[in-house]
Amino acid sequence: MYTKRWYPKYHIAPERGWLNDPNGLIYFNGQYHLFFQHHPDAPKWGLMHWGHRVSEDLVHWQSLPIALTPSEPYDRDGCFSGSAWVKDKTLHLFYTGHVVVDDGMDPPIIRQVQCLATSEDGVHFHKHGVIIEPPAGYMHFRDPKVWQDATDYKMVVGAAHETRGAEILLYRSDDLITWHFERIFWQTDRADIYMFECPDLMIIGNDAVLMCSPQGMQAEGEHYRNLFQAGYWVGQYSDGIFTATSGFQELDRGHDYYAPQSFVAADGRRIVIGWMDMWEANMPSAAEGFAGVMTVPREIEINDTGLLTQNPIRELSMLRSEPTTRTHINLTDGMENLYLSTKSAEIICQIDLTQTTAGKAGLYLAASGDFSEYAALYIDQSCGRLFLDLSRMASGSDDERSIPLPMGDALTLRILMDASSIEIFVNDGVAALSSRIYPNNSTRAMAAFANTGTLKITKLEHSVLKSMHE
Repeated sequence: MYTKRWYPKYHIAPERGWLNDPNGLIYFNGQYHLFFQHHPDAPKWGLMHWGHRVSEDLVHWQSLPIALTPSEPYDRDGCFSGSAWVKDKTLHLFYTGHVVVDDGMDPPIIRQVQCLATSEDGVHFHKHGVIIEPPAGYMHFRDPKVWQDATDYKMVVGAAHETRGAEILLYRSDDLITWHFERIFWQTDRADIYMFECPDLMIIGNDAVLMCSPQGMQAEGEHYRNLFQAGYWVGQYSDGIFTATSGFQELDRGHDYYAPQSFVAADGRRIVIGWMDMWEANMPSAAEGFAGVMTVPREIEINDTGLLTQNPIRELSMLRSEPTTRTHINLTDGMENLYLSTKSAEIICQIDLTQTTAGKAGLYLAASGDFSEYAALYIDQSCGRLFLDLSRMASGSDDERSIPLPMGDALTLRILMDASSIEIFVNDGVAALSSRIYPNNSTRAMAAFANTGTLKITKLEHSVLKSMHE
């Protein structure tokens, strides 16, 4: 399995079958638990189970038996996404039971309810049945996320009202079993959004962040380019009410990022993991028997501008090996092979923008030996943007994504490469781009290039990242 061409070295992927949303992220009994939407029988979306991984360090993950299987009348067509909480030394899983009532309709008539399962050992789970029925007027009603307030527990659920459209609903409980509807927690005046999936409320310092995955947002220039989006609002939260102080911000600007979920680490850090794929995307790894990977866990903070920053967890450094550093790479009108592999690597590239005059300049990554196939990460001075262009890759996405170049004289790119993915963190995490790549070549070479002018790389650090399975 681990020798497959596109199977990741240090990202979570199914051993076989399909993976999508991360679920139930929690620290319990000295281990981190990550559950995920899983179809074990084929590398495509199907009857959803909860797959299960555990880790003591957020880097080395071990597979456990499937935690939740569709088995009851209320979840017979899928155990959909949800969250976890620990109370009285017991792990509680909150999930959506999915039932197709009439698949002869277009769209099909479905029924979705919120359910509870518990475990004392974190491995074997007992289902307690339905804890929340859908309110009148809601058919799409899923993805419960639970947290504890000062005096009770709260839950947000993504929903679509038959006339009002996308909403997030708020519930409260004293015991995690009996829940009461409180209010509509969040609405939108955008007519194109028809559903909020995977809602999540994060408290970071004195601020609150409402994160979710809207469906239906239409592209606006370089924004909202994927089929569905994932993003957030920053604001304030008190007594079950969230008030936004920012507009909607995309969490990741790459080709493949959806359904992020957050949790609090043992040391208090807020960490987010997302699904590094996109609905209806080309997934060539299905030919190898698996589809879907997670991002690396990311530490989330709020910077001085009031927006989120995200960076790979510091524990990832334990995978580094064979470090090399080059300084003062100066290139004019051409390409320089850097003779570094990018199959499983961390690259930190610092570019001096004051001495970079080329119209387009940057890096070729995951390249073939003759550089006919590559992913291009480059700055375009004519429009002041940073591009990730996959049009020269043989498989997968075939277009580009871009962000405005950050203000300042220097650009720092932290790049995580794996067998079939690339994650880019810009200037200490002010922006991120995550995409799946499927190189047909085994070389996975790397080069710097500059078109019509010079490129000044002040420092280039490269480390091989060992497999989490070693």
